[in-house]
Amino acid sequence: MPPVSLNRLLSSALKKPGLVFSPLPPLTTLQFTDHSLYHQHRPFSENHQSEPPEIPFLKTPTRTPLETEFETWTQNLKPGFTPTDVDTAIRAQSDPDLALDIFRWTAQQRNYKHNHLTYRTVIKTLISGRRYRQAETLIEEVIAGACEMSVPLYNSMIRFCCGRKLLFNRAFDIYKKMLKSEDCRPTLETYTMLFHSLLRRFNKLNVCYVYLHAVKSLTKQMKASGVIPDTFVLNMIIKAYAKCLEVDEAVRVFREMGLYGCEANAYSYGYLVKGLCGKERSGQGLGFYKEMKGKGLMPSGSTCMILICSLGMERRFEDAIEVVIDMLRNSMSPDLLTYRTVLEGLCREGMVDKAFELLEEWRKKDGLMGEKNYQSLLNGLHFVSRQ
Repeated sequence: MPPVSLNRLLSSALKKPGLVFSPLPPLTTLQFTDHSLYHQHRPFSENHQSEPPEIPFLKTPTRTPLETEFETWTQNLKPGFTPTDVDTAIRAQSDPDLALDIFRWTAQQRNYKHNHLTYRTVIKTLISGRRYRQAETLIEEVIAGACEMSVPLYNSMIRFCCGRKLLFNRAFDIYKKMLKSEDCRPTLETYTMLFHSLLRRFNKLNVCYVYLHAVKSLTKQMKASGVIPDTFVLNMIIKAYAKCLEVDEAVRVFREMGLYGCEANAYSYGYLVKGLCGKERSGQGLGFYKEMKGKGLMPSGSTCMILICSLGMERRFEDAIEVVIDMLRNSMSPDLLTYRTVLEGLCREGMVDKAFELLEEWRKKDGLMGEKNYQSLLNGLHFVSRQ
């Protein structure tokens, strides 16, 4: 409708008699069902007084001590810093997360690249700080070719993987990569870690045979690489053969120790004695036992008890008694099964009086036998002698 017509219509309506217009109530008394409409029609002054708008303030963000220390170290690294400077900065950190932050920040700077020194340092820092997942990530970066390699870096990665159950196979992957390298060949430390990792899995007889092949292969590779083993490595090889009851191979390695300038110790003899007894060759085991005694060495208590039981099962009681006396003389106490094997074996062979005499003699010399074990042995002798 045109504006002129609208004005005429309003004027004529106001002039009509009887037409009364009631004034509108104040705006504040109106009841709005929609509160948004109410706020839209409120005067600005009223709205401003009841609900003052929030005024943003410019505040300086609070920095954590870790962030402050990070900035301090990054500022100390002057332009043109070298991997040696970064290595020094990482070594100075007691917090592994801060060390990793510095490592990552420096990697993003222009004209800089990490080398084997910085990678090895940050990996060792993360491992000591129990950041194993981050350390594993960095190891995968190194394997992918993130930096040039070195023997210490290889050995650090192998040591970490050998210590983690799920990374056992990864340790040998790194070793194979090391074996193909021209500049970073495996060392005695490398083979020591790998042999030790394998021997930790020799806990059951059926599992031993699975890993024995790896021990044989590793031994051949070590010899082909020209690495001269020490007594510790040779003892692990002897132990592997003895655990799998391949005692002839164990004896062969034992005889070869002198060729490498190594001298057999109590562990060398102990592994042989246990393996020979397990193969029911206790006489040969006793021979190594006496040879060891002639050198002034004394085996562990478990080795002695295995030899005693093996001799007792073969009815070589005089030799078994001699080993028991050696144990007591060296302040070692045989267990209940070892005593019973000898004493009850004597009773079954008709030497009842000697068995009772030995029990009383050993009770006086063995302060750890105890009254309970003594009564158990005494009752066992009475039961066997009645039979």
